[in-house]
Amino acid sequence: MESCDGFFALDEFRLDPKWLIDPKLLFVGPKIGEGAHAKVYEGKYKNQNVAVKVMHKGDTPEEVAKKEARFMREVAMLARVQHKNLVKFIGACKEPVMVVVTDLLPGGSLRKYLVNLRPRSLEPRVAVGFALDIARAMECLHSHGIIHRDLKPENLLLTADQRTVKLVDLGLAREETLTEMMTAETGTYRWMAPELYSTVTLRHGEKKHYNHKVDVYSFAIVLWELLHNRLPFEGMSNLQAAYAAAFKNTRPSADNLPEELALILTSCWKEDPNSRPNFTQIIQMLLDYLTMLLPPERVVRSRAFSSENVVLPPESPGTSSLMAARDELGDTTKPDKFTDNKRYFCFGQCF
Repeated sequence: MESCDGFFALDEFRLDPKWLIDPKLLFVGPKIGEGAHAKVYEGKYKNQNVAVKVMHKGDTPEEVAKKEARFMREVAMLARVQHKNLVKFIGACKEPVMVVVTDLLPGGSLRKYLVNLRPRSLEPRVAVGFALDIARAMECLHSHGIIHRDLKPENLLLTADQRTVKLVDLGLAREETLTEMMTAETGTYRWMAPELYSTVTLRHGEKKHYNHKVDVYSFAIVLWELLHNRLPFEGMSNLQAAYAAAFKNTRPSADNLPEELALILTSCWKEDPNSRPNFTQIIQMLLDYLTMLLPPERVVRSRAFSSENVVLPPESPGTSSLMAARDELGDTTKPDKFTDNKRYFCFGQCF
């Protein structure tokens, strides 16, 4: 059984009964997203608004086995990791199809939010507040030995008031152990750490070493995007961006940024993974920068931030306490509305 300490065998996988979803009580509505491995629908479960992630089954026995393994890993991790800045896990079921049910975040993705804001940029305090939310979610995952491997704005969703960011999609996440070899070239190229990309095209399923610092690099690219509201590596395709980062040590420009923010970026995207800070250190650097922008009473330091690998308290200062600046700017971006008059269909009717 895979747990905090090891791996699980597929035929041994058991979900705690408290997380089992009753398909008869699950209703699905409009599709709100789709990826390579799943479709996501708005839904209701026990009168609660939820997101229903329906996994693709696969066409061959090999594909079926791989998709089941992905589903089981994701459910196992969601069930044991709880944090204010991680999407709330409600439950899952494996029959009639593999389904993961989480809290519905109607504020939309960070990608959509930023695109709607253009050509304006986020006010610095808001950008750093969002970055704090993301860093806290990542610190929590890493403290549980989990690498996300696909940190990007599409996997960051906003709450209904668009003041808090939550990390979603652990479909590519993996347990980190000292001896584990993990699949190379995972994640999304533009945000991918250089060590995940190789000059030699690896055969499908081949493995290579890397560690949790791949998420730190991806965080730096997301932070740069928050600060500039532009696509990183503009003018390059995703593959060109990955190649430039890996083999030419190319990075987005940190010029014209406050020295403190430039230091966070450049330290997080260093070529040597071991030279990158961990997320506890990143959180402290972000908080230090906020103390320069906000009155002292707005940034209350918690002793938790000075310790390594801790789950940060939800009430610690983050985006929600920093959003007044956005309101003062007259931001007209509105969250998507999820109303009760949409048609929902019983889960069993749809699948």
